Amino acid sequence: MSTDPSPAADPGPPPPQVADAAANSVGVSGITKRFGAVQALGGVTLDFPAGQVTALMGENGAGKSTLLKILAGDHQPTEGHVLIGGEEVTLSSPAEARAAGIRIIPQEPEIIPHISVAENVYAGALPRKAGRMLDRAELRRRIGADLERLGFAGVLDPDLIGSRLTPAQRQLVEIMRALTGSVTPKAIAFDEPTSSLSEHEVDALFALIRRLRDQGIAVIYVSHRMQEIFQLADRIAVLRDGALAGVQQASTTNEGELVRLMVGRDLAGMFVRGRVATDRLVLDVKDLTTDDVRDISLQVHAGEVVGLAGLIGAGRSELALALAGDLPFRSGSVTLDGIPLPSGKPGAVIRAGLGLAPEERKAQALFLQQTIRENTSLVVLDRLRRFRFVKRGAERALAQEFTDRLRVRTPSVDHEVRKLSGGNQQKVVLARWLARKPKVLILDEPTRGIDVGAKAEIYQIIADLAAEGVAVLVISSELPELLGLADRVVVMQGGRITGELAHHEATEESILALAMADDIAGASSSGASS
Repeated sequence: MSTDPSPAADPGPPPPQVADAAANSVGVSGITKRFGAVQALGGVTLDFPAGQVTALMGENGAGKSTLLKILAGDHQPTEGHVLIGGEEVTLSSPAEARAAGIRIIPQEPEIIPHISVAENVYAGALPRKAGRMLDRAELRRRIGADLERLGFAGVLDPDLIGSRLTPAQRQLVEIMRALTGSVTPKAIAFDEPTSSLSEHEVDALFALIRRLRDQGIAVIYVSHRMQEIFQLADRIAVLRDGALAGVQQASTTNEGELVRLMVGRDLAGMFVRGRVATDRLVLDVKDLTTDDVRDISLQVHAGEVVGLAGLIGAGRSELALALAGDLPFRSGSVTLDGIPLPSGKPGAVIRAGLGLAPEERKAQALFLQQTIRENTSLVVLDRLRRFRFVKRGAERALAQEFTDRLRVRTPSVDHEVRKLSGGNQQKVVLARWLARKPKVLILDEPTRGIDVGAKAEIYQIIADLAAEGVAVLVISSELPELLGLADRVVVMQGGRITGELAHHEATEESILALAMADDIAGASSSGASS
C-alpha cells in the first residue's frame, strides 16, 4: 500500500475535459482466464466508460471476482488484454494496476489491527518529520481534510484502533485508501461494498460514488442487490458462466430482464412449488409473550409454508429465537405435535424436532473456521458417536449426502465454510437441519446476501421440505419472496401480530398496510385530534 496522502486543500480529482473521457476509459478485450482445466472467464470484451457507473452482476461463480482480480493485477489473463484509453496494457502486479489508475476496493478489507484509522489509511506513505518520526499533526490535518472531502466526516473516527473497527468501518477505511494518493484514479471498482454498512453509511457511500462519476472516473459496482443497482448504475453488465451475457442501460431494463440474463429464466419461474399443506397441526403457539413479543398465537401445519412479514423492529427474529429456545417465555405456550416445548432450552427444542436457521448465519449459525463436514454434523453427533468418539466415516458420508442433495459448490466436505460463497454457506446451514430431519424449520431471512441463482435453489429446497411434510416458517423482508413461497402470510408490528392473509389475499400493499397498522392508526388519530 504505497500511497502518498492527499494535501489538505485537495478538492479531489478534477472533472475531465471531454477529450479526456476516452483516455480515462478502462476495459477488457477478449479476456479468457483458465485455472488448470477450469475456465473462469471466456472471451469477455467489456468497456467501463469514464464518467459512468457500470454495475457488474452475475451469480456466484459467474466470473466477476476473476475479472476484478485481472484489473487489479492479481491475476494475469490466459488470453486477451486490459485496455486503458483504448491501448493494451500489461498489469503484472497490484502496484502496476494502482500506478495505472485502477483501484479495486475488496469485499474483505485488510486492516492493520494495532494502528489507528488514520495510520491505516496512509499506511506506506505516512507523513514524517525529523527523519523517521511520525508527524502526527500533519497526519491529523490530512485525515481530517480527506474525511471531509470524501463525505465520511462524523462517520469514521480517525483515532479508532484497527482491531476495534466494525465491518462497516473497515470497509470505509479501504475506500479511503483507494481514494487518497498522488495518482488520480481512472477506474474504481467496489465489490459488494454495502454488505456491512448501515443506512447512513450507505447514503454517504452512494453520494461519494456519484461524485466520482461526475468527476469523470469510471466506476465499477459489483452487487447482487437490485435496488442499489437501479439507484446507482448508468449501465449494467451481466456475466454468466464466465461469459458476457449482455449489457443493458439501467434506464431501459428491469429486474426481470436482468434475472433472465443471469440465470436464463424468468423470476416467476423461481417459485415452483405446489400447495401441499395438510390438516395435521405441527406447531401451535398460544398467547406467547416474551420480553420482545406479546400475545402471539399462530399455527403451522405439516407441508405448509407460513410467511412472517413485518418491518424492522417488528419482533419477527425475536419470536423465532423464543420458539427455538434461545429466549425465555414470560407466558403462553408452544407445542410441537401436541407436546409442550420448554422455555429457554434450545437443546430440548432441537430434540423435539424444531430447527432454526437464523438471520445472521455467520455470527449465529456457522463455525467459519471449521469444515462443511463438521458444521453439517453438529446437531446429529449423538447419532454418529460410538462410545465417546465420532465415527468420522459416517460423519463424512452424512455431509456428502446433503452436500450433494443441496448442490453445495465445494471441492470437498473438508473445505472450510469461511471459503464458501454466501449462498453455499446458507446451504450448509440447511444441510445441518435436513440431517436432523426436523418437523418444524424456521428460516430467518434465508436468502439475504446471496445471488439470484442461489435464491432459486433455496426456494427449491423449501418446496422440497414442504413436499416432505415439514412445517416451514419463513421470515423475510422481501415481499415478492413471501408472496411466491407462502401459503399464508402472518404480519407483525411492534411485537404483536396485526393480521393474517391467505395466499390469494396477500399483496405487497395488503402486507404493508398490516405491517404499518399501528403507525397508520396513530397518524389518523393525531390528524383527527388536531
